[in-house]
Amino acid sequence: MKKICIAVCITVFAIFNAQIVIGDAVGTAPANQKASVLLEFAAGQNKGLVLPYVRTMPTTPTEGTIVLDATSGTGARVKYFNGSWTDLSGQDGNITSALASQPTASQTAEVAGAKAIIGSATTSADGVLVLESSSKAMVLPTVEDVQNIVSPAPGMMVYVNKAGAKRLAVFNGTVWSFWRATPN
Repeated sequence: MKKICIAVCITVFAIFNAQIVIGDAVGTAPANQKASVLLEFAAGQNKGLVLPYVRTMPTTPTEGTIVLDATSGTGARVKYFNGSWTDLSGQDGNITSALASQPTASQTAEVAGAKAIIGSATTSADGVLVLESSSKAMVLPTVEDVQNIVSPAPGMMVYVNKAGAKRLAVFNGTVWSFWRATPN
């Protein structure tokens, strides 16, 4: 009985301290940083995270929200909310053909409040995928070069880990836009 209790306790402890790696069992975060990672993606996949397409921008988004603004099929832009919307694309993307294959609000019935939450049992944040943690972060899918991604989807986001060109990249359906950290 004692061995069963110990096994259950170890399993529960492992679940609460585990991170989620999508793609395979080996992520991209260095071993000494694994404790601060909530969600990461497998290395070497040449794939990215595809943001939700929104045909109507949220009126009261949670800070940290990132979406593909699809209010205009020929004016699509990746946007980030931090009290106000920031355009991450820098120019319009044409996603008309991609929108043709996306369901419209009249074709789907969204369940109010439906979301996937990682890191907590509940959240007050509104979103499709909510990462809820005060001490852990998400590691974006990492690629060496966006040119290695075959047919990127509009709204794709990756981290480019290339010597001399480490940066965030977002695809608006037409072109990639790149953001690099400025030195402090």
